[in-house]
This record gives sequence, C-alpha cells and structure tokens, in this order.
Amino acid sequence: GIDHHALYILLCAFLPDEGQIKEVVVEIERPRQQMAFLGGFRHRLTGVEYHHAATQNIPKKRPDRGMDVFSREIQTTQWRSQAQQCQTEVSTQMTGIGCYVSCMKDKLITPRKYVTAEEYHARRLKAVIRLQSWARRWLAQQYVERLRQARNRRLAWIEMMEQKRIQEKEDELWDRRQRWMNPQKREDLNLLYQALQRWRMEEEQQINSTLQGAERKAALCSLSEQETQFIAAIGRHHIFIQNNNYDKFVRNFLEKSAAPLQWQAADGRMIEVDNPDTIRGRELRDLYNRVNQSAISHDQRLEVLMTLKNTVKEHNGQLSRDILDLIDREVDLMSRGVRTRNLEGLRRRICTLFLQYIRTPAFNPIAEHLKVPQDPSQLKNSLFLCPQCQRYLRSKDFPLFAGVSQTSKCRACTELNNIAHSRVDLSCYKNILMRLRVDEQQINKECKIPFLLQVEDIQHLVMVIWGSQSALSASDDIYNLVFVRWERDKDWSPWNCILLSKEETSAHLSLDDVNKVWPNSHYIISEDTGGIRLLFVFFPDVVNSSYTVCPILTN
Repeated sequence: GIDHHALYILLCAFLPDEGQIKEVVVEIERPRQQMAFLGGFRHRLTGVEYHHAATQNIPKKRPDRGMDVFSREIQTTQWRSQAQQCQTEVSTQMTGIGCYVSCMKDKLITPRKYVTAEEYHARRLKAVIRLQSWARRWLAQQYVERLRQARNRRLAWIEMMEQKRIQEKEDELWDRRQRWMNPQKREDLNLLYQALQRWRMEEEQQINSTLQGAERKAALCSLSEQETQFIAAIGRHHIFIQNNNYDKFVRNFLEKSAAPLQWQAADGRMIEVDNPDTIRGRELRDLYNRVNQSAISHDQRLEVLMTLKNTVKEHNGQLSRDILDLIDREVDLMSRGVRTRNLEGLRRRICTLFLQYIRTPAFNPIAEHLKVPQDPSQLKNSLFLCPQCQRYLRSKDFPLFAGVSQTSKCRACTELNNIAHSRVDLSCYKNILMRLRVDEQQINKECKIPFLLQVEDIQHLVMVIWGSQSALSASDDIYNLVFVRWERDKDWSPWNCILLSKEETSAHLSLDDVNKVWPNSHYIISEDTGGIRLLFVFFPDVVNSSYTVCPILTN
C-alpha cells in the first residue's frame, strides 16, 4: 500500500493592523486515512497481490497546457455592486414624477378570438381539401389536354389516311388515263381491247333494239368494219411499242456493259473501277451507237464501217464473216451511188448482227455477267409443247394456275385468245395480287401462298367466289377492293381471307376476334361440283334485318 500521511509547511505573509508585514510558518498535517479495499487478485506463481487500479495506482496527471488556469487573484476576487439604468423595452417603469417614459413605440394589443382545437383542425382540413381540389383540377386539366392531343392526332391521322386514299385514287385514275391515252405495255393494250369490246357490245345492243331485217345486217357489217379498223390501229400501236421497248432494252444492255465496277467503301463513298472488260464494253457501245446513226455523211459512214470491220476482224468465226460480208456489200452499193433509203434494210441487218456480236461472251467478256447462262443438258428437260401454236417453249412461257397438273396453252396463245374472244383486262386483279403480297410480306416475311397464286387465281377468287364486290358494303368498284385476312392471327390463304374495300380494311384488321364482333353470324359449308369446299358466312345487317352472304374457301 501507499502511505498517505504527509506534512506540508507553508510560509505565509500578512499585514496586521499595525501596518508591518509579518511572516508566519504554517504546518499542515494530513492524517493517515484507510482506503476502502475494492478487491484484486494474487499471482499463483509469485504470490504477489495486485489490487484494483483505483486503490494501487496514482491518477494520471493532466498534460500541462502551458498556461495558468487558476490563480490566487481569481479565487480571492472582491465583489462590487453598481446600479444600472435598464433599457425602456425591458423595464416596467411607469411614468411618474421625475421619470419620463416615451410612448412613441407603444402598441395597442387587443385579444383575439380564442381558437379551439376542433376549430383549428377543421380549418386545416378545409385547407387540405382546398389544396386537393386544386391539385385534382390540375390533374384533370392535364388529362383533358392529353385526351385533346390524342383526339387531334387521331383526327390528323384520319385526315391523312383520307388524303392518302384520295391521292391513291387520283393516281390510279391518272395512271389508267395514261394507259388509255398512251399505252406502253401489253397490259395497256388489253385495256384498249376491253374498251373496244364494251363499245362493240353497246353498239350491237343498240342496233338489235332499233333496227330489223336488212338494215340490221348492214349496220352489223358496218360495225364489224369499224371494229376491224380499231383492231388494226391497236395492232400498229402494238408493233410501235415492241420496237420502242426493244430499243430501250438494247440501250440498257449497252449501258450496263459499259458501266464501271462499283462498290461501297467503309466510309460510305462509292468506288468505281474500270477493268479491261468494261473498257471493251464501252468501246463496243460507242461503236454500235455510231453504226446505228442514220443522219451522217457518206465519208463518215465509210469511216464507221472501216472501224467496225477492223474490230470484227479480231475474232474469226461465222458471225464475224457474216458481218464482214454485209460491210463489203454496203461499201460496194455506196460506191455505186445507191440511195440511202434503199440501204436501210442492209444497215438494219448489220446493226442486228453486230448487237449479236456484242452479246456473245467470246467477243465481249462482260456480257457473260449480264445474262443467265443456259445449260443445254438441262434446257431440254424444261421444254414443253404448246398444243395450239405447236412450239416448244420453256416452262416460264406457260401460265401455271392453281390445281393444274399439266401444261396448257402458252402465254402468247392465251393473250391472243383473250384479244380474240373475251378481251378481259387483268391489270386490276394484278394490282390486288401485288398489294396482297406487299401487305403479307410486311406482316410475315415467310408467307408463301400469296406468291404461289397467279393473276388468274385472283380473278377466280374475286369473280366467282366473292362476286366482285365487298363482303360488307357490297361495293363493286374493282379498283377499290383488296384482300385481307379473315382471322388476323393466321396466315393469309384462300380459306382465311375476305374481300373488302380499302376504307373497310383498317377497321377489320383492328378486330381482335371476329367471332365476338359478329356473334350472330353463322356458317354453312357446301361443296360444289369441282370439289372446292365453300364456307358461306352470313353477316347480320342490323339496320335492314337481313344477312350479307360471303363465301370463303376452306381447305
């Protein structure tokens, strides 16, 4: 343990009443005190006792901060009292004799109505309801604005679609008018033949209803002569179209043979490169254009023929010898002074043989990449005999209808038969088929059935199965009818289709389930003599209390 007994000696100086400073020795004795035992432990090996820290260790001293925190002067300070005049705002002094208090800043305070807790909470509830009403008003305005914008977008979309339909109809009428006034294809000529057939039937009906006997026969003979003249005029125009199309085909072929090789670089630029084959094709193109010129002088023509002769001499063959013989013949005739118009046939033959020369890959290597090569060993397996014209033609020259097991008449004989008898224009059915393929390709890129059908199959579906009218509105405008799916979740097929007008298409395709929209429609399955199963759909008409009958093919 620690000995807590200690003696402290102090020397104190004080000033007594006599006025002389005296020094006195003061002894302070600290008696021994027994500290309470708080416990501890004894070491088992050495036997030393260890008490708790509070009884055996001296407390740690605080570190010296380098400044005095206590002194005798502070601990022995003297108290002093001094009166102070307080501020007016914190005083309660009233006006009296010898004291003036200003009343410039005084306020008159009156007590207000006491607000109970119920009134306070009612007021807060009213404020909350008011805030909610304004917030709901703002939300309602936002919702109405969204509805207004959606309505405006819907109306704009409807107007745009209406304008689009009107524009499509105007384009179709303009295209039909152009085909009528300036036919450029064989299909355009069918439109003329159809109009001619319609005119003939109207004239014949009028003659039969107004005339009799010899007058009727004379009028019919005159009508036949007029029809013959019209057919001859259409035939002459057909020959002109063929020549014009042939010239376009030749020009396109020559331009392709002379075009440089092109490909797109990594940075998006188009790179063009000429090789010996394209240079050869460009030289032959320029030479063909010079040979085909007619309005040139005698000397220029001789120069062109000599250039052509030198070019053809590079390759030996029967075609080259034929061209050389024709060149020598024209030079000989020109030296004799033969007129230019008498040499047109010979020059046309030279152009034809030289074009054949250009299209031969042995003389023009680039021509090998511009046409489909034909393998003679496989070509004989794809030849078929036309029973009408008795010609052997390739399979692509025969129309392939659905359900046909053997080849029939070729396309040329079919078109000739159409011109001679029925005179039907199939362009409208071709447009229906093209639009059907485009629509189905956008929905399902793996669709097959629309690409297997031919124009004649679409004609049969429209005329025989659907009666050339819309299933809902009975519209008979053939140029405004389209095929769509009956059930939109299934692929298009003749047994899953419906013929509608263009205005009814969008409404029908927006239906999720047609059976829910037409809950009262019923079906009757029948089979015609050809073995085709027909599904007749009866659409109820709510206004007229009747039914619209629509047949659908089934598989």
